[in-house]
Amino acid sequence: MAVPMSNEQRKAVAVLLRERVPEVAEIGRLFARHGHELALVGGPVRDVLLGQQPGDLDLTTDATPDQVLTMASGWADRTWEVGIAFGTVGLRKGNRVFEITTYRSEQYGRTSRKPDVRYGTSLEEDLGRRDFTVNAMAARLPGYKFTDPFGGFEALREKVLRTPGPPERSFGDDPLRILRAARLAAKLGFTVADDVRAAMTDQAERLEIVSVERITSELKKLMLTPDPALGIDVLVQTGVADEVLPEVSRLRMEADEHHRHKDVYQHSLTVLRQAIALEPRYGLDGDLTVRLAALLHDIGKPKTRTLLPDGRVAFHLHEVIGAKMTERRLTALRFPNDVISDVSQLVGLHLRFHGYGEGEWTDSAVRRYVRDAGPLLTRLHVLTRADCTTRNQAKAARLARAYDGLEQRIAELSEQEELARLRPELDGNEIMRVLGVPPGPVVGRARNFLLELRITEGELGRERVTQLLLDWAGAEGISAPEPPDGD
Repeated sequence: MAVPMSNEQRKAVAVLLRERVPEVAEIGRLFARHGHELALVGGPVRDVLLGQQPGDLDLTTDATPDQVLTMASGWADRTWEVGIAFGTVGLRKGNRVFEITTYRSEQYGRTSRKPDVRYGTSLEEDLGRRDFTVNAMAARLPGYKFTDPFGGFEALREKVLRTPGPPERSFGDDPLRILRAARLAAKLGFTVADDVRAAMTDQAERLEIVSVERITSELKKLMLTPDPALGIDVLVQTGVADEVLPEVSRLRMEADEHHRHKDVYQHSLTVLRQAIALEPRYGLDGDLTVRLAALLHDIGKPKTRTLLPDGRVAFHLHEVIGAKMTERRLTALRFPNDVISDVSQLVGLHLRFHGYGEGEWTDSAVRRYVRDAGPLLTRLHVLTRADCTTRNQAKAARLARAYDGLEQRIAELSEQEELARLRPELDGNEIMRVLGVPPGPVVGRARNFLLELRITEGELGRERVTQLLLDWAGAEGISAPEPPDGD
């Protein structure tokens, strides 16, 4: 049971909210003049109590959306009605944006993909239908009177996620809250109460009635929290990941290639955390593509696991299989096409560095690495470094030095050869002129030959490249035109 707050604590909270969110007092007075209630609610209250800067200013009222629009007319600089079907009206006054929602509850039917929205009659009723107690606190305006009927303040102190009522009812009202529990745990660094976790497990299958777009939006938010691995682990341990990211769940108990000290699942969470730690170094703070690739980079291992005669485990071509699995999963979740392509490519490339060993890199190997990574090179740096989770400090240091060396070689060659724009020394038009062929497959094959030549040999000059192209054409049975007299 939550410990009731003292009057002194409530007054202190009201003073803090007035200091940190002074801009809602004016609109509170506006509503009061018209005989309506208005309260700052949910996230802004929670964030202020956590010592954080509140983001969006969410408010709730007994006024209907039409009444809100009438009151705002002449006061707000702008209004919008995108969410009016769900009881929400947006207002802008100066630089501040307010989202005002009529007291309400939302409930899904057993098979409905759209919630049934019903207006409520009181602030307490509205708070009782909110997702978690830490989001069921409010400040009545304009006086900032703190209202916390479900122990949200105590839950903040304990750093635990609870629901205002039975969690089964909360998740029944909106199954998406099952994912939101994991996301908030990751965002706030909180634990999830045992009864909430049990309800997540029991009702995980209810997520099938929620639209893919809402599920993916919640997953994106989860992946961009300070510690998404914490939230992912909540989803896996409760069985919710079986519904939305089953490939991650299947990583459990799959030993990695060392077959000693870690399974692939825990390794993947470690890689995700290490990738996030590396983001600032490469100017990639909050990079969704890097984080998804880090989480999914080994999902091909369960399908490729092979027990070797000496007792070790191998995962031959797991990066190739994993890239295809990544593409299928992200496509099913309807991620943007560029995210699907980039994450899948990174998964396919994540072992490329290890294929070259820890020795000296040749110029051709460096060119090929840069060429294969293309615009994803910086992200590949992060993923490759993060993928080293060995406890052998000497080995970890060797790998780090080897990758330092690779990055240095890339920098040196980039300065000499502009590796980011690596192209054959003859373009398509020149290939057609030299070989006397029209546009078609032959031009593509010739271009691939010249690109491979550029990667392995570097810049050779147009005259030398032209001769090598003619030699290649002869070996391929392609008759090139005779050069004109004098050439």
